[in-house]
Amino acid sequence: MSNQRRHHAALVSLTALLIAGCSTSRYQHDQDFTPAPIADTHTLQEPVPKIEPRSAMGNPVSYKVFGKEYRVMDTAVGYKERGIASWYGMKFHGHRTSNGEIYDVYQFTAAHKTLPLPSYVRVTRLDNGKSVIVRVNDRGPFHDGRVIDLSYAAAVKLGINKQGTAEVEVEVVQPPQDGSVRWIQVSALSDIKAAEKLQQTLQRALMPLRWPVSITTPDTPPDIKPLHKVRIGPVPEGESLDEVLARLKEMNIDQPLLLAVHQL
Repeated sequence: MSNQRRHHAALVSLTALLIAGCSTSRYQHDQDFTPAPIADTHTLQEPVPKIEPRSAMGNPVSYKVFGKEYRVMDTAVGYKERGIASWYGMKFHGHRTSNGEIYDVYQFTAAHKTLPLPSYVRVTRLDNGKSVIVRVNDRGPFHDGRVIDLSYAAAVKLGINKQGTAEVEVEVVQPPQDGSVRWIQVSALSDIKAAEKLQQTLQRALMPLRWPVSITTPDTPPDIKPLHKVRIGPVPEGESLDEVLARLKEMNIDQPLLLAVHQL
């Protein structure tokens, strides 16, 4: 089996695990519970819809949960639906969503059964007209009659965090691009000069492929030394990874990390 096929198989397996991860074995807590209250709702910043590539994970053609099969939409353009919105909390906080990102109850995100990930949607309460923009990056809710599962922050914004559910209209405002992209993380170094030197070396070695090499440095507390992550990409879906992986192996880099999203 080629490296590309092995990576694809690994992504498919991880996607299935993340989507079907409703079993308690994935989580620290058996039951969901309410996060610490948000002191000032005016500080909550909704995401600004933008064009993003379709996630490499979380977008299978179809998947099964509790014996029921769901088919992911080919496109989210023009999608609008009414139904019941619910929300999910601390049981899932800090765990991976279906597209491989980390769920944060204080961010404006949501879960949907069939929308391509990530999609930006406007969720509007039908009884009072309140609305919120959320970024759909997860799968669910797997309950009859429910169309979307909101993060705690989004639930607070709509005022359904205490009552639990409300009738809403869900409308896509920005679907993802067709085709997913991937990144290859080559190294994470504490020395920025070493990271820059590796970046330059990779740029020369991979110049014929024209895939950019970048350095990502996440924010860290002042007392913690940051890691500078050297990454290749984005690599469009459909382009073979075999050649770049072979070149990395020639450089004694034989365990690169394949990322389905540009995670810090």
